[in-house]
Amino acid sequence: MKDKKILYVSSEVVPYLAENEVSLMSYDVPKMINDQGGQIRIFMPRYGNINERRHQLHEVIRLSGMNLVVNDLDMPLIIKVASIPKERIQVYFIDNDDYFKRKATFADENDVLYPDNDERAIFFAKGVVETVKKLNWVPDIIHVHGWLAAMLPVYMKHFYKNEALFSDTKIVTSVYSQSFDGALDTQMMQKVKFDNVPLESILDLEVPNYENIIMTSLKHSDAIIVASENVSPSLTKYIESSGKPFLPFQSKEVFADAYTNFYKNEVLKV
Repeated sequence: MKDKKILYVSSEVVPYLAENEVSLMSYDVPKMINDQGGQIRIFMPRYGNINERRHQLHEVIRLSGMNLVVNDLDMPLIIKVASIPKERIQVYFIDNDDYFKRKATFADENDVLYPDNDERAIFFAKGVVETVKKLNWVPDIIHVHGWLAAMLPVYMKHFYKNEALFSDTKIVTSVYSQSFDGALDTQMMQKVKFDNVPLESILDLEVPNYENIIMTSLKHSDAIIVASENVSPSLTKYIESSGKPFLPFQSKEVFADAYTNFYKNEVLKV
């Protein structure tokens, strides 16, 4: 994968958040491509429980300062950056005081999902794309990890469909086991529709639970990776019948060659 440009967009990445299957793979896969000579960037939200001093985050003034519209509200975009120690990997953080300053990731101290998680997902997707545009960095592949990043394929295929910068970019989504119960705000579908996303393409968001959010992401992706052994039967059925290139689950011991070959032989040839 030497010199190939791959953008990793994840809801969680170690060492900035606790280890789980999403945060670990969101580090391991970029590191693997980086070691092969690929050019990578990682984007994640700047949650309030990330220690900025310990991880040496700093704001990138030239990238910050624009406003993103979410459901008819102007929300300021702040971009911060840090480097993963010893790996020479840059991580960009999408930040906004209203959406990400609170001291947790997805839920409050009573494990109740934040009521604006849907808007946070929309803001994150737009923030990533707008920042990459400012960087004028054209990825060959965008690889999405985690449900809070799941709106990025939707926005790439509709809201940003006329951006010449991404005309040849392929989108891969990794599918993980269910990570939250319940559903996000019932108006999520209408909030996405506000951005001129065709209603028929996001009907699954009428009930924005974990599975329907991931399903919406998969329907707007070019290729799929099964990243967990515990993917639901209905998602598995969709993946296998979608006609899209997909990579079955690979254990950590063997994923490197499998992912590399999938990128080269399936994704980049879609």
